[in-house]
Amino acid sequence: MASDMNDYFNKKKSESGGFGKKSSSNSGGKGPELPKIDFNFGGGKAGLLYFIVAVVIMLVLAKPFTVIQEGERGILSTNGKYQDQALLPGLHFIIPVIQKVYIVDTKVRIINYASRIETSSRASGIITKPAVTVLDKRSLPVGIELTVQYRLNSQFAAQTISNWGFSWEDKIINPVVRDVVRNVIGKYDAEALTQMRNNLGTEIEAGIRDSVASLKNAPAILQSVQLRDIILPKKVKEQIERVQIAKQEVQKAEQDVARVKQEALKRAAEAEGVAQKARIEAQGKADAVTIEAKANAKANEIIARSLTPKLLQLEQMKVQSKFNEALKVNKDAKIFLTPGGSTPNIWVDTKDVKQRTTAK
Repeated sequence: MASDMNDYFNKKKSESGGFGKKSSSNSGGKGPELPKIDFNFGGGKAGLLYFIVAVVIMLVLAKPFTVIQEGERGILSTNGKYQDQALLPGLHFIIPVIQKVYIVDTKVRIINYASRIETSSRASGIITKPAVTVLDKRSLPVGIELTVQYRLNSQFAAQTISNWGFSWEDKIINPVVRDVVRNVIGKYDAEALTQMRNNLGTEIEAGIRDSVASLKNAPAILQSVQLRDIILPKKVKEQIERVQIAKQEVQKAEQDVARVKQEALKRAAEAEGVAQKARIEAQGKADAVTIEAKANAKANEIIARSLTPKLLQLEQMKVQSKFNEALKVNKDAKIFLTPGGSTPNIWVDTKDVKQRTTAK
């Protein structure tokens, strides 16, 4: 068939000198008629080829498959009814038109409750909401800034989407956080909140965790709750500042008193040390005198025991001998013997007028 068509085209070309020229033999003045091309290329084979191409095009347009990434789950919907089990990461084939897959994120997500609205992006898993405003025990408004980290429970992802819809976090996490914070802060006075920061953070986290876990099928898993700031009313802040200043002044006064007492104790200790030193020195001197006196008394006692009558006579004889020697030099000297004949004896030189007068 292909060779016949080529012969036909060549014949027409030679007759007319080309497809674009007019034929001189055509009596009507009309241009030559274009040849009719047969696209039947063998009948059934071409039809099968067209069918395959059409099917491929339909498949590409209908996209009968889906790819689920890590950190995601697929919720399969068949004629509007969700399948109980979520599709795991990987390639999954579906029936176009009849079935549809909804991708849900199971990675950790964050909600920042802040007084200043920051740029947020749900695509990145970070959401910013206004700070939680609650009333304290005396109905004073208090702002609480939190950061809540959570994620969708992948095990029950299909049930969660079926029960709560795709906005499940706005229906579960946000209301629970605000309710728990309201209940916890409402038990205390605003002035005491800043001093109980750590305890409040622990109590709020425990309340949110228990509330989320108590929901049917545990739709979300709470990662952490961080208490970032406590925003008090202006009057309360000023009152707390006044109290803090007063406490600081009292502490300073107490420190001054303690310092004065310390200095007084130091001076008293120094005086006591000086007095103690004086007492010790006086006691030492007294002890030294006592010891000396006792030693002298002991010595006298020993000497007294050693003085025998014969020893005394010997000493007297020695003195008498010295007198005799003195009389040889000074014959006018007068000798006085002590009573009882004890030594020493005393003599006076009578040649000295002054001594002689004194002796009379």
